[in-house]
Amino acid sequence: MVKKLFAFGLSLLLLLSLVGCGAAKSGTSSTGNEDQKQLKIGIVQIVEHPALDSAREGFLETLKKNGYEVGKNLTVDYQNAQGDQSILQSITQKFSSSKLDLVLAIATPSAQAMASASTDIPILITAVTDPVEAKLVNSMDKPGKNVTGTTDMNPIKEQFELMKTLVPTVKKVGVIYNAGEVNSQVQVAIAKKVASELGLEIVEATVTTSADVLQASQSLIGKVDTIYVPTDNMVVSAAQSVVQVSHKNKIPIISGESSVVDKGALATIGINYKNLGQQTGEMALRVFKGEKPQEMPIESQKDFDTVLNQTAIDLLGITVPEDISKKAIIVK
Repeated sequence: MVKKLFAFGLSLLLLLSLVGCGAAKSGTSSTGNEDQKQLKIGIVQIVEHPALDSAREGFLETLKKNGYEVGKNLTVDYQNAQGDQSILQSITQKFSSSKLDLVLAIATPSAQAMASASTDIPILITAVTDPVEAKLVNSMDKPGKNVTGTTDMNPIKEQFELMKTLVPTVKKVGVIYNAGEVNSQVQVAIAKKVASELGLEIVEATVTTSADVLQASQSLIGKVDTIYVPTDNMVVSAAQSVVQVSHKNKIPIISGESSVVDKGALATIGINYKNLGQQTGEMALRVFKGEKPQEMPIESQKDFDTVLNQTAIDLLGITVPEDISKKAIIVK
């Protein structure tokens, strides 16, 4: 009898042990699933305006589409500097001391501040025109640092060619930009070269704050035939001021991106920032899986949108060639 009880107890102990092992293995499998891992990311944006907002939205949409959803397995700390450098520095310093899996830095100033604040956290950039010139990476193909992402370099030559097609009489082009922003400096240098090749003269109007944009636009009245607005964060955030002067004085605007056309500029061949953000989101998925930013080339958008504003076309009396209007997105 004792032997039978001992044997029964031993069998019961062995069974419980096996069940316990099975439960432990099951638990390990569940917590080891990468899809269930709680990720924490930071997003820093230099200023609020439609293009940068669209890039952020596209980025988060891609993450959600691929199973990373806020409130489930993703925490997002979104901070906007509202164009203030001191606020920007505070945000990036806070991020550098937080245990983040990744930071998305939107626009050149945000990217530069974040890269200065941390050399360890993986940093993805977007809406940055020239990452090399901004000293964010060693090269476009081999970043060599904890930074990679997407560039919003514009097809400036094609934009100026569109300008000449829509406004054949153009001779002088006003360019409004923030001279203190690296991405704007790069674009204006390219614009000058392109303008020279096309027989056009550039007239510069620089700003230091968004409040200067209206005055800069007014300074070009009577001096230029068209206005070119690059993807300058400060100018685009106050684009309505440029449009106001344009419409009142019948000066066509060609812009670097479509949000300015939405507000009343004549046309662009430019970046779709939502698509650019989505492309950056795809890169984030690769980082989550273990790829290193140092080894991931900077990517650029391959397809650009031609966008025309019908109200501006009618107001300015512009004749749009059929081959352009057929492929263009028309906004009012």
